Amino acid sequence: MKEKLVIIGNGMAPGRALEKLFETDPDRYEVVIFNAEPRVNYDRIMLSPVLSGEKSFDDIVIHGDAWYIQHGITLYKGCKVETIDRVNKTVSSVNGITESYDRLVIATGSVPFIIPVPGANLAGVVTYRDLDDVNTMMIAAKSRGRAVVIGGGLLGLEAAAGLNEQGMDVTVVHVQPTLMERQLDPAAGYLLGESMKARGIKVMTSANTRQILGDKRVTGVEFADGSTIPADLVVMAVGIRPNVALAKTAELAVNRGIVVDAQMRTSDPSIYALGECVEVNGATFGLVAPLYDMANVLAAQLCGDDKATFTPVATATRLKVTGVNLYSAGDFAEGDDREEIVLRDASAGVYKRLIIKDDRIIGTVLYGDTGDGPWFYDMLKRSVDTREMRDTLIFGQNYQGGAPLDPTAAVAALPDEAEICGCNGICKSKITGAITAKGLTSLDDVRAHTKASASCGSCTGLVEKLLLLTLGDSYNPAAVQPMCKCTDLGHDDVRRLIIARELRSIPQLMQELEWKTSCGCAKCRPALNYYMIATWPGEYEDDGQSRFINERVHANIQKDGTYSVVPRMWGGMTSPNELRAIADVADKFRIPAVKVTGGQRIDLLGVKKEDLPGVWADLNAAGMVSGAAYAKGLRTVKTCVGSDWCRFGTQDSTELGIRLEKFMWGSWTPAKVKMAVSGCPRNCAEATCKDVGVICVDSGYDIVFAGAAGLDIKGTESLCHAQSEDEAIEIIAALTQLYREQGRYLERMYKWLKRVGMESIQAAIVRDLEKRRFYFDRFVFSQKFAQVDPWQERVNGKDAHEFAALAEFGVPQAAE
Repeated sequence: MKEKLVIIGNGMAPGRALEKLFETDPDRYEVVIFNAEPRVNYDRIMLSPVLSGEKSFDDIVIHGDAWYIQHGITLYKGCKVETIDRVNKTVSSVNGITESYDRLVIATGSVPFIIPVPGANLAGVVTYRDLDDVNTMMIAAKSRGRAVVIGGGLLGLEAAAGLNEQGMDVTVVHVQPTLMERQLDPAAGYLLGESMKARGIKVMTSANTRQILGDKRVTGVEFADGSTIPADLVVMAVGIRPNVALAKTAELAVNRGIVVDAQMRTSDPSIYALGECVEVNGATFGLVAPLYDMANVLAAQLCGDDKATFTPVATATRLKVTGVNLYSAGDFAEGDDREEIVLRDASAGVYKRLIIKDDRIIGTVLYGDTGDGPWFYDMLKRSVDTREMRDTLIFGQNYQGGAPLDPTAAVAALPDEAEICGCNGICKSKITGAITAKGLTSLDDVRAHTKASASCGSCTGLVEKLLLLTLGDSYNPAAVQPMCKCTDLGHDDVRRLIIARELRSIPQLMQELEWKTSCGCAKCRPALNYYMIATWPGEYEDDGQSRFINERVHANIQKDGTYSVVPRMWGGMTSPNELRAIADVADKFRIPAVKVTGGQRIDLLGVKKEDLPGVWADLNAAGMVSGAAYAKGLRTVKTCVGSDWCRFGTQDSTELGIRLEKFMWGSWTPAKVKMAVSGCPRNCAEATCKDVGVICVDSGYDIVFAGAAGLDIKGTESLCHAQSEDEAIEIIAALTQLYREQGRYLERMYKWLKRVGMESIQAAIVRDLEKRRFYFDRFVFSQKFAQVDPWQERVNGKDAHEFAALAEFGVPQAAE
């Protein structure tokens, strides 16, 4: 019979422990998890990119729901445990759920420290610890107001950078003379401060907060010298404390943290603890590397390996702010028994410092160029004697031996135990072993099987070099996937050659590009047809036979062979006359089902194919056109009632949605496109899961894009802010045109973003106004030929053969 293992907490440390446990002895325990947060396990290290808009929550999930199901884990979400009954070996949650245990693991993490000043409990004062805090800050950032971040440490600077990216006016307030003084020396702290200022973030050092100002809501911050600064949002990021409240009520040994031994056992032999809530030999821990070491020890102990013990080692720190390269590890304090090697390159913004004691590295600080951080850190951990390389040591691994070394050879020289991925504690041998044993051939494969490079991504270059070393010439990171069996060319090559060789028809293309089949296939012909339409608007004539059935007949085929018809309703608005017309059509053609869709449209289901022209004719007569519910194109622009009717509406979202849809309907795109406009940050139109969304705020329009809510579920990412409706429409049209020109056929917008990267899109649409206008003008030009109602064309006889009943042939009769 399995033992029952109950875990309180669902953070990164217990998640890693369970991974190790399932690798070693997957059938040993029945596992139950209580998670105070209402969600699955995610990578807290990556909250900063979520706040800045670089990543979504889906991007940082470590274990999705399927993982828990696969391993037979009972996960209680949003269930905070309030009592532990050590006598009866049970735990009970605030929800009234009680579970017994054979072994219990406490992983309650930490709680943010709130500085005890007047006003700390005002509305608008938040902490920065979990996803709920991030969501709160992102909502607050919609105001484009002023944010004050108290705390210039790692978390505070990441929060400041994220809020700055969201458009807030940000000031960092730090009580010490330089930023990140625990991880950086004063020189690197100064450089970091200058870098923050260059990003538009104000920095106040040696600033002691006296009180937070405001009546019911924060309005500012006052300092010990009497000076004040205004604030609409105050973020407390001054540190964390182990969360020991539950352990105290259970009368376990508690000091600063839950006291555990090197085997992660508490004062009760049936109860273990790990993570930020524990204290080992008087020390507490907040970085992920030691937490993962604890997880490995706990997993070994749960599998019966009593020899596994936790031994703290020096840890390395990186700042996860785009454009800031910073690395520190070990002890960098000054002392008579140590010496230092310093390299400064003012023009390149580089600062490197090594602290040496007894010819061994005991600390390093790198700013600007951090590529050698893992090598220095490995030497620090292994206490390598540096006498033989002293003259070139500061120049890094590539220069040992007096001449630059091939970077790949430098990675090859790293020992097997060298740490490659600091976020996930993955060493070189684990990566190379997985590549060999599991036949991994790509960066995505390595990320999926080892988690290396799957978090902040700073080790991606090292992982790619390990792939090259292990696979040799067979590793090709830029390998092109052919469109189909008809060609060896990929989608991007075909699009490029259409332009370069001015290929203006599918037969010409197949001849010039040496297609392997006479007429292509169902995979390449629709793609080629789209590429021609997008490249040569007004010149290329759409080939209906290269389209799927739904696009050929401008309706969605259903499982019984009938069709559904969805008329367009601009911005989700309709009228009594339109509703009467729909009702009349439903009656006239005996349409069996009429349904309201999630996109604010009405769907007529069960239309016979031969009735389609008649249905379209009657709807056309009422002024309605095709809703393109079948199309690889713009389908809907969903809206809320906005400032017209809603008490909270900041802009006329309905009118903007109507303008967008009337301007953009008819355009063909690589895959379907759905849009929405919400009148305020409450987001009633669900703009944050659409391909393109607009969230109206007091100062204008926040434009987001690349969401999904189908087979894949993904929140949007922030593109930019527009001051006016006209600017918003220009940005969205230019973005859509860029997608039309770069997207691969059937590639949704969020997959396009992942492939080409946010930087290239923002460079073309946000920062380069001339280029934006270029794409906007191209979209406007293409719309001259796209905005033709296909229903009207068919009513007038185009492609009439599609809707004619098949002829019936009787049995031939012989003449008398």
